[in-house]
Amino acid sequence: MKSKEFIFSHLHRQKRLSEAMETEFDLIVIGGGITGAGILLDAVLRGMNVLLVEKNDFASGTSSKSTKLIHGGLRYLKQFEFGLVRDSGTERAVVHQNACHLVHPERMLLPIVQEGTFGKFSASLAIAFYDRLASVKKEQRKKSLSKAETLKMEPHLNAKALKSGIVYSEYRTDDARLTIEIIKAGIRNSASAFSYMEVEDFSKGESGIHEVICIDKISDSTCVFRARAVVSAAGPWVDEVRKLDSARRQTSLYLTKGVHLVFDRVDFPVNNAIYFDAFDGRMLFAIPRRESVYVGTTDSPYNSDLDEIECSISDAEYILNAVNNYFNIPQLGIEHVKSSWAGLRPLIQQKGKGPTELSRKDEIFYSDSGLISIAGGKLTGYRTMAKRVVDIVNKKLGSSYGECSTKEYKIHEHPFNTYQAYVDWTARICEDYKERFALKDIRELCDNFGKDSLLILDQCISTKKNDLILSQLDYCLEYESVFHPLDFLERRTGWLYFNIEKVRRNFQAVIERLNTHFGWSTELKEKMLFDCQRALKMHSLGGAE
Repeated sequence: MKSKEFIFSHLHRQKRLSEAMETEFDLIVIGGGITGAGILLDAVLRGMNVLLVEKNDFASGTSSKSTKLIHGGLRYLKQFEFGLVRDSGTERAVVHQNACHLVHPERMLLPIVQEGTFGKFSASLAIAFYDRLASVKKEQRKKSLSKAETLKMEPHLNAKALKSGIVYSEYRTDDARLTIEIIKAGIRNSASAFSYMEVEDFSKGESGIHEVICIDKISDSTCVFRARAVVSAAGPWVDEVRKLDSARRQTSLYLTKGVHLVFDRVDFPVNNAIYFDAFDGRMLFAIPRRESVYVGTTDSPYNSDLDEIECSISDAEYILNAVNNYFNIPQLGIEHVKSSWAGLRPLIQQKGKGPTELSRKDEIFYSDSGLISIAGGKLTGYRTMAKRVVDIVNKKLGSSYGECSTKEYKIHEHPFNTYQAYVDWTARICEDYKERFALKDIRELCDNFGKDSLLILDQCISTKKNDLILSQLDYCLEYESVFHPLDFLERRTGWLYFNIEKVRRNFQAVIERLNTHFGWSTELKEKMLFDCQRALKMHSLGGAE
């Protein structure tokens, strides 16, 4: 059961805000994505008093729009990024061990095709090197397949172009849920965090104390927070935050847009995760997830509004053409796209290099005022990025806080010690509750919420309404700081991406329940309705609502 002391709800927001504005923090973190979340947890576990502020919902930027893989980045070997591959490769097992219910082993198939990016010899050598760099266990290392064996695994590959295949190990995750769980872990350890809190300005007194001036986007009021150090982990918005701090105005980031499409598995019947050629120098992933398959990602320069990122028809056609060329299936068109998402990668500028050539390494920037900014990097490396930043903060504060302890820290409040323990527990819960709920719904709950699934299932039974959706919403209202309906429908559950029909059927009921909790004005309720309708249209590429 949840401890009664752990409440992370907007219903208690004003009280928590008042306490935060009266506190002098050791560290304020700007940005509620995976990097900011990692910094929050690392710092608070060392004994620092930490506050995190995020201008929208947690994980609402890049950290809910990745390819949702905890992976080493095989393609970075071609760019000779050996250190990046080694670090992210070894971190895969750490993240998996610390969040078993969110990070799942995934066998990845790399088909070797005529005129493809990888030849049989180069791919075999690269993956063997990859396994070695990442210290992959012997039983999980690559396996070479003949053409016949590859087609047996994936009958819908284009047999004419196929030569052979290689299977190797990666991990699949839910990036938004991982971010939320890390922030919750920070909150359990006495950190503070506020979404919908936008940084508007900075000031610094003679004593060296930073003031971070924010606008509370929920109450439209000004909040001033004080700390001895400030870190910006704002992802694509890092340059914007640095400008607020009067740092040099030239940009340090090169933003690229990445798009993913979601298909019904009936229309795109793949059995395994596949890393395949787009035949233009890029590689794409096709990842099965429950009844869906998602494909991505594109990689194109982006210079428009950072808060309005959409999948265009041309983006979708690029992925559709790649799938149709590579797989022997009935042609997929725009009408087969169930949902989509588009996000930004904050890459570091490198003169003379295009988007696919830029390093995925992170970089730390320092402003004259003392603001520390971090950008770049990969989802997989969030923990080591956080460690480097908090090491710097520790030195800056001149304090003897503890060493980093996140390598073996279990993220969930009630963790699984092994992945097999998670698998066995899920099977038991399915057996216990199968008479009341659909098995696919129980498994989805276990994937999303781990052992907290029991709170949701039992609440649903006790209310006697048998409404599992509203029981999940009630849990997220109390323990996961949900305010906007899309906080729940997109980032806490992933339904806007992977079950958009469920969103269409239920978003109005979600709005009504939230309105009951928060007592919105008529105007705000109408805005929430408009936002949901717009999101449905945008993510379905303008399809039916």
